[in-house]
Parts: sequence; C-alpha cells; structure tokens
Amino acid sequence: MRGFRAALLGSAIAIASVFGAQAQAPAGPTLRVGMAAQDVGRLDPHFAVSTIDRVVVAWMFNGLVRFKPGSINPAEIEPDLAERWESSADGKTWTFHLRRGVRFHGNYGELTAEDVVFSLRKAGTAATSAFAADYRAIESIEAVDPHTVRIVLRENIPSMLGILTNYSGGYIVSKRAVEERGDNFVRSPIGTGPFALDRVTPNQSAELVAHAGYFRGAPQLGRISYRFIPSDASRDLAFQNRELDLNYGRADQTWVNRTRQVPNTVVDVFEPGELAILNLNTQQPPFNDIRIRQALAHAVNRAELVRFRGQDVAREGQSLVPRGYLGFSADNGLLPADPARARALLAEAGHPNGITIRVIHTQLPEMLNMMQVVQQQLRRSGITLDLQVVEHATFHQQIRQDLSPMVYYAAARFPVADIYLTQFFHGRSRVRTPTAVTNFSHCDQADQQIDAARVSTDIEAQKRLWADAQRILVQNVCGVPLIETLLVFARRDNLDYGYELKGSMSLGPLITEATRLR
Repeated sequence: MRGFRAALLGSAIAIASVFGAQAQAPAGPTLRVGMAAQDVGRLDPHFAVSTIDRVVVAWMFNGLVRFKPGSINPAEIEPDLAERWESSADGKTWTFHLRRGVRFHGNYGELTAEDVVFSLRKAGTAATSAFAADYRAIESIEAVDPHTVRIVLRENIPSMLGILTNYSGGYIVSKRAVEERGDNFVRSPIGTGPFALDRVTPNQSAELVAHAGYFRGAPQLGRISYRFIPSDASRDLAFQNRELDLNYGRADQTWVNRTRQVPNTVVDVFEPGELAILNLNTQQPPFNDIRIRQALAHAVNRAELVRFRGQDVAREGQSLVPRGYLGFSADNGLLPADPARARALLAEAGHPNGITIRVIHTQLPEMLNMMQVVQQQLRRSGITLDLQVVEHATFHQQIRQDLSPMVYYAAARFPVADIYLTQFFHGRSRVRTPTAVTNFSHCDQADQQIDAARVSTDIEAQKRLWADAQRILVQNVCGVPLIETLLVFARRDNLDYGYELKGSMSLGPLITEATRLR
C-alpha cells in the first residue's frame, strides 16, 4: 500500500482513538471475533484492500447506498446515508438527498453534504485512495445544499450505484477528522456506522464500541473485540473453548466438516467467491517471454486445487473475471492442465532443465496453504517457486512495488466485469504509476474493449466487449485463474446477525445494529 505507515503509529494512535470513542457509552454484550491476522493494516476505508481490513471497516462506515445486509445482489441496493436519489434522462447527472440527523462517531457532529463531497473526491484521488480508478468517470461532485449532493459523470458507467455503496471507495468519512488526524486517520478513523473504533493494540486486537447515536438505532451489542490470531490452530482452540463467538474459518472441506461437529456451532459459507489469480508481470523476466507464461498456465491443475480446498467451499476459476459477475465469459481459450506441454514450452524458451522463480507471498494461512499446493503442481512441470514469505501488510507493500514477478492475489469486487477488468488488467491501473490499483501484470492489451464496454448503453454490446477483453487477456496469459473460494466463518448458535447471510461484499459477516447475542 502506498505510504503505508500503520506499523509506526503505535500506542499514541490507540490513545487518540479511545478519546474519540469513549463518549459512546456502550451497553450490551461484547462480540468476540477471531481473525487470521497479525495486525490490521489501514482502517481508512479508502485504503482497506485486505480481507483483514475490509471486514472491520464495514462495521464503522456507511455509503450513500448499501447492499441489503446479507446480500451481494446489485438489484437489492437500498438507501443508506442517502434516503432517496434521482438521475437525469441521459444517466449522467445524479442527485442524492441525505438523511438528516446522521451523527459521526465521537464529537465530530452531523453528516453534511460537505463530508460526502470530500469523501468521494478523496476516494477518486490516487494519493488518498486505493480505488481511485473506479471514480475516473466522475466530472464533478458538488454540495447543492447541506443535505443534497449532485454528481455529474463525463461518461456513463455500468455500475454508478455500485461505486457509492458501503464498499471500498464508497464509504463516507468525516472531513474534519481526516483533516485533523492526517496520516493518523489510518488507525483512528471516524465514520457514521453502528460501531466506532475505541483502540488498536498492535498485534493483539482492535476494540470497537457501539455508536449509541447510530441513525438506525443503538446497536444491541455493546462492544466488538476484533482479535488478531494468525494461527489457525490457536484460533480454532479459542473458539472451541468459548473464548470467541465468531471465528474466521478456513475455506477447506476438512475444516468445515470438523467445525460443524463442534457443539452449538453454525458454519456459514457465503458469497462472493474470491477469485485467486496468479498475476504474471509481462514486462519483467522471466514472464516477459509468453512461452514461460504459457508453460506456467499449463502447469496449473484447477480441478486438483478444488479437490484440495473442498467441493463445498471452492470452484474452478474459469476466466480472469469471477463467475456470476455481469459480463463473465468462459469462452476465452483458457489453457488446460498439461505438464508435458509446459515442459516443452520451457525448453523452447531456453530452460530445458526447468526454471526457478523467486516469489514474494503472504504468511496469511489460507493463501499460503494454497500457494504451497500450486508450488507443488508447478514443480512437476519444471517450475520451482522460491517463496519469500512475509507478513500480510508487508506483502501488500512489496507487490505494489513490483518486487515479485508473480503475484498470487485473491479478490472479490462489485459483481460487474468492468470493475474487475479495470482494476486488475487496465493499463491505467498498473502498479507503480500515478493511477495504480492492482494491475500487477502490466497488461494493457484489452484497454480498448474495457473502455468501450464501460460507456456503452447497450447491455448486449457491453457483454460482447467484456467477453472480448477476457479472451484477449487470457490469450496473452496476463494471469492464470486458479479457484474461486467462498467465504467461511464459524459462529456460536446464539449469535444472530439479524439477517440471513447469503453474501457480503466486505468479505465477512456484516455486524449491524440488529446483531445480537441471545
């Protein structure tokens, strides 16, 4: 992550956060959550790119609109901070009318249009957001009055409400808090959500308190203790000993089967499927040679990966866009598993005895386990991965500096092909550029198709362009799709989310004002 300084903030930031949240006067029980993490990264929601951070920021922030709790269906987007909205006939001018009386955490007052304008401009600026590319179509954002915001687009986009949801860059922050706290905002954020950050104890936990002034009503929970327990075994033991109420699970069939046997336990398996891709840097050796990229693609056996992970929790990746997204196409020429062909391609590229590639990878257990299986598969075809395993936040730092020629990245995005293609495979999104997002491959061959699809008002034409883009990117082996892994959490059966959990764009259960411990 650009400008990452969270590790340096320490207890001073924790103290600052406490004073911002103590006024919440929490009442009710504490929800104890175990997360597979050494620490949080950045709690500024516009920089929350890892699962660890995404899960918790969703409890602290709102968007102008939101996915219905428990759903990732764009058709079920509903009002959040905006109580209503309208758009012009050409779809380029949108007017949002804000709820009145929405309070920020602590002493940061009432939400106004000025906060919304500031937040969306921040989200659309590369220096202050990891999601700036999502907002490039916005021409202007203005406060018409203290409770009305007007957004004008320079071109139509296929997911206008999608970029304003309670997700990624759509979160609304306190303008005054960001300006006052500066770099410290990453560990002392201020939002309007049902829970406020009390403190972060590095390598131990993030403690949240109920936002008594939440506009949907005071939460039934008094606190959330978001505990960092990187060891799967330690986290599972804590859950079995009733020291945790909610546990980040492993998308692994054995884990799911075993955990379902724990008394008074419910295992939730839900959407979206995070698509794992091996992103190959086409501009640097050895992957600047397409034969080596093709060899690696042939060396991967997706069916075997699904068997390893488990049929209940995983499915084969079929493209460089996840299944179920609007615009997904499996008609793309994806190379099949063929170790013999992989070895032949390596020989053609001048590596008859195989090749060793140094790769930086995260210590996050679920990702590390899968990468080690991939490592074994590639070895059969003569490709040796020299894995350099680092802490998860360090991993995010280093891959954005082009320090690894291959990047294993698992992600879910708003379920429209445009956002996934733009963030991971558009030339503007190449890492180490002013407009960087997560294009680790440095591919730009499908830019024309991606851009044309984005502004098209003909849905069938959009689908054809998105299919063409996927075909071009797959044929250039910009990345190798592996598997789509569903999300897994285990909870005590006395934990009631307050809704039916079918999906969550924050990659974890949404804890709301209605969530309770019975």
